[in-house]
Amino acid sequence: MNKANLVEKVHEILGGTKVQAEQVVDSIFETITGSLKKGEEVSIAGFGIFGAKERAARTARNPRTGESITVPAMRVPKFRAAKALKDAVK
Repeated sequence: MNKANLVEKVHEILGGTKVQAEQVVDSIFETITGSLKKGEEVSIAGFGIFGAKERAARTARNPRTGESITVPAMRVPKFRAAKALKDAVK
C-alpha cells in the first residue's frame, strides 16, 4: 500500500473529493513530522508510537575505498508497534 492507496481508502470512507482526501492524509503526515521535529512522541492507540532517537557520532568505513569517514550525530525517526498491531499482523 502506498500514499495513493491511502488517499483512495480515505475518499471511500469520507466521500467528498480525492483532493480533500489527499489533504487529510497530508495533514496527518505533516502533523506527525512536525511533532517529531519538536522532539515529541506521537502515540496512536492500538497502532504504535512514533518517536525520534539520537544516534551518536561514529566512525565508518567506505567499502569502495576502505577510507575511514566520520558520520556525524543525528536524530532519526523510530516506530514501536502496539501490541494490538503486532497481534493483528500475526
